[in-house]
Amino acid sequence: MELLVTRSLYLCALFALSLAAPLQDAAVEDGGSSPAVPDRCAGIEFDAITPDEKGTALFFIGDHLWTGFTGPAQLSNLHFRGLSGAVNAAFRMHNTENPDDHDHIYLFQNDKVYSYFNQNLEEGYPKQIQEDFPGVPTHLDAAVECPKGECVTDSVLFFKGHDVHVYDIATKTVKTKTWSHLPSCKSAFRWLEHYYCFHGHNFTRFHPISGEVTGTYPKDARHYFMSCPNFGHGGDRKPLKCSDVKLEAATTDDGGRKYFFTGRVYLRVDTHRDGFHPFPITRGWKEVNDGVDAVFSYSNRMYLIKGDQVYIYKADAHFTLIEGYPKTVKEELGIEGPVDAAFVCPNQHTVHIIQGNMMRNIDLTATPRVIDRELPLPLSDIDAGLCGENGINLFKGSQFYHYESAMILAAGRIAPQPQAITSAMMGCQD
Repeated sequence: MELLVTRSLYLCALFALSLAAPLQDAAVEDGGSSPAVPDRCAGIEFDAITPDEKGTALFFIGDHLWTGFTGPAQLSNLHFRGLSGAVNAAFRMHNTENPDDHDHIYLFQNDKVYSYFNQNLEEGYPKQIQEDFPGVPTHLDAAVECPKGECVTDSVLFFKGHDVHVYDIATKTVKTKTWSHLPSCKSAFRWLEHYYCFHGHNFTRFHPISGEVTGTYPKDARHYFMSCPNFGHGGDRKPLKCSDVKLEAATTDDGGRKYFFTGRVYLRVDTHRDGFHPFPITRGWKEVNDGVDAVFSYSNRMYLIKGDQVYIYKADAHFTLIEGYPKTVKEELGIEGPVDAAFVCPNQHTVHIIQGNMMRNIDLTATPRVIDRELPLPLSDIDAGLCGENGINLFKGSQFYHYESAMILAAGRIAPQPQAITSAMMGCQD
C-alpha cells in the first residue's frame, strides 16, 4: 500500500475506532419512542458531562443519563444511588497526590455536592459545596477536571455564566476569570486532553488556561459525541488493522505523556482509558504542518525533526516553540539530516539518532554537540524509536523490535525476533 494511502486510512480508521459505535452505526437512539425517555438526537442541552473512574463518558439530562457515546438512556439514580433530580455540574477528580480522592466522581445540585466512587455514595455526602470546595459558588452551570500539565496545577474549572472559577486542588484556593468570548457553558467535558464547552446541542473547544478558541466553532455534538441518524463524522469507516500500521515517530515526555506520530496526525497512547483518537499535529505544535521524521524529549523539551530542520518546544501546560527555532539539524545536533528515528532513555543525557543502519549517539550536555559514538545496527529503515523503563522498541512498519537497554542494542549483531503492534498499544484492530 502506498504511504499516502496508508496515512489517510490510518487517520480515518483510528478516528472511527476512537468513537467506536458512535461513528460506525447510526442506530435509532435511546428509546426515543417513549416520551418519558429523553432523546439526545433531538438536539437537547446536557446538564452535565463527566467520565467515570473507568473512562466511560456520562451524559446527564434531568433525571436520566447515558453511559458512553451510544446506548439507551437510564435513570441516573440507578447508576448513582441516593441521587434524586437533575445534576447542575459534574467532574472526575484528578488528584494523584491523594488516592482517597483520585478518580472520585463529584455531582453538583444547587448548593449541594455528592461524591461517588465505584457508583457508591461516599460517607457524609451530600455536603454543602463550600465544605468541600471553599470559594466555589452554588448553582453552577458546569465543571471539568484539569490535571497539572494541562493547567498549571491540578485544578477544577467551575463555570457559572461567563465566569470561570479555577479551583486549585492542593491549596483549595480559587481564582476567577471572565471568558466573555466563550459561550455560556451548560456542561463541560475533558476528552483526550481537549476541553469542550457544550451549549445547546453544540460544542466549542477551548484552551483550559486562556479560554482561547481556535478553529471553526460551534459544532453540532450529534456529529461527534453520539450516534444519530443522518449525523456522523466518517461513520462508515472500519477500524485500521494493526498489520497496516506505520509509525513515523514516537516519544514520551517528562510528564509521562506518550505520543505516536504518523503522517500529519499524532495519537496520545497513554490516555487509553479514555480511548484512542488521532489529532492534527498542528493542534499541539502549530508550526509543524507537514508531519515529522523523528521526535525525542529531553529536559522538559520536545524536539521535532523534519528533513534538516529541528523544532524545539517547551513542554509545560502546552507546547510553546522556543524563540529562534527551527534550526538545522547540523546547528542543533552536529549531524546532517535527515533522521529516521531518535530516542532518549529516562534520566539519560544521550540522544540516540538512527540513520539507515547506523546509530549515532550525541551527548545533549555537550556544547557544541558532536557524535559521541557511532555504531552499526543489525536493522535498517527504522521508522520510530521509543525508550522507557521496560527497554527500547524500534518500530518498522507494523512490527517492533524490543531491546532491554541501549547497551544491549549497541552490542547486538543479530536482530531480535520482531513483534506485532497490538490493539492494546494503539487501538488498532488485531
